[in-house]
Amino acid sequence: MSMDLDDAPVSIGAQEHQVGATILCCNCGAPIDGTTSAGALCYDCVKLTIDISQGVQREAVINFCRDCDRWLLPPSSWVVAPPESRELLALCLKKLRGLNKVRIVDASFVWTEPHSRRIRVKLTIQDEVNEGVLLQQSFEVLYVVATQQCPECAKSYTANVWRACVQVRQKVLHKRTFLFLEQLIMKHGAHRETLNIREAKDGIDFFFSQRNQAEKFIDFLNSVVPVTVKTSQELISHDTHTSKSSYKFTFSAELVPICKDDLVAMPIRLAKQTGNITPLVLCHKIGTAIYLMDPQTLQTADISSSIYWRAPFTSLADSSQLVEFIVMDVDLTGKTNGKWRLGEVTVARAVDLGSNDTTYFTRTHLAGLLQAGDSVMGYLLNGSNFNNSEWEALEASNVYSSMLPDVVLVKKHYPSRKKNKKRSWKLRRMNKDEGELLPKKADQERMDREYEQFLRDVEEDEDLRAAMALYKSEKQREEEEMSMAETDDGEDDSPQVDMGELLDDFDELTVKDP
Repeated sequence: MSMDLDDAPVSIGAQEHQVGATILCCNCGAPIDGTTSAGALCYDCVKLTIDISQGVQREAVINFCRDCDRWLLPPSSWVVAPPESRELLALCLKKLRGLNKVRIVDASFVWTEPHSRRIRVKLTIQDEVNEGVLLQQSFEVLYVVATQQCPECAKSYTANVWRACVQVRQKVLHKRTFLFLEQLIMKHGAHRETLNIREAKDGIDFFFSQRNQAEKFIDFLNSVVPVTVKTSQELISHDTHTSKSSYKFTFSAELVPICKDDLVAMPIRLAKQTGNITPLVLCHKIGTAIYLMDPQTLQTADISSSIYWRAPFTSLADSSQLVEFIVMDVDLTGKTNGKWRLGEVTVARAVDLGSNDTTYFTRTHLAGLLQAGDSVMGYLLNGSNFNNSEWEALEASNVYSSMLPDVVLVKKHYPSRKKNKKRSWKLRRMNKDEGELLPKKADQERMDREYEQFLRDVEEDEDLRAAMALYKSEKQREEEEMSMAETDDGEDDSPQVDMGELLDDFDELTVKDP
């Protein structure tokens, strides 16, 4: 009898389908069109009895690295995906099994407590249950966020896992070039692949997990500063069965020992080969080459890294030997070269005012910026002794000995600048491991003075600011008002950084405020 009941609806449904008559739903008895029905079920019964999401996961686990804020994309890739972003939604959908059998119509996040370690995603899918019948369903999937350390972060917390090290060195007494190089590295993100950054004597060590990462960093150094690189390798292990060896690579990158505002005595032969410039020059910029300028004629010369390292030479005097002078008289000659203007200036040492009437006459490239009564920093050559072979050659030369000036002016000085001046801008600093080289109190004070002088150079030099990224400080409004008040009262006439040059700092947690 049960066989007759089962066979009857099928035969009747087949006959009704052929003639296009109305049939009854085999589940609820509702009348349906036999030509479009599927399995003799109405649409409401199809939604109640058939679940197209049966083969799709309702729960899954996704892995998150708390150190670098990246998510694991199986099998071994780690990607960056902000919360409730398209990247994170795509990652969640890839974790579900069975989605390839249905069509995804919509997917969106459902709000959850940020600290709950749970992510809820609402999915809407479609599938064809029978011929001509499409069914659409919506459901939620719960993801549990599990923390897992990525291999890069695991190596950074483990000793002796680096495979390449770049040792950046510069044999000078101050860190001005390193401070500038640090800003270039921060701006271009060249340190992102480092496992560790460690302070060392005369420089910084950068550790990488792969050799190609260190070579990429070396290419960046060559593109911003003149360096010479030496490579060495050390055997770690050797497999006699497969003849495979593991090495550690060390790259020694030495920067030229000449910095901005240094006084340089070039070799006479090199000066003749470089446009026959006067050997006593001033370094006005350090970039991919050494940019030199004769302050008495405004003639310039560029010494590339390859030319310099063929016959290296050092600076005659650095910024620590600058002397403050007071301008007594200025006479412009009319010759200009870019932002420089040549002129004849009479100056006197600031410490000599009131004690003697000694003055010095010199030609300078700063004549367009100076007027009587201004302060200017320069090198006093009259009566000075330098332990430098190139300087001795200039003094012994019949051609250049009479051309040596008494004073070489370098930059305008602002004595009215307030000490410990609060600025409306700041620079980011790299997180470096000081290791065993913890600075003493005297060394820390010297480093603070050098950094303060570097900040002043940034304020005074527009070209220097253009090469780095400046950020707004936390107390920008108060500091800006204070700076405006100082300028209005005439107490501080030093150059100021335009607020339009500053960037918004959205990553306060990773910034080391100097």
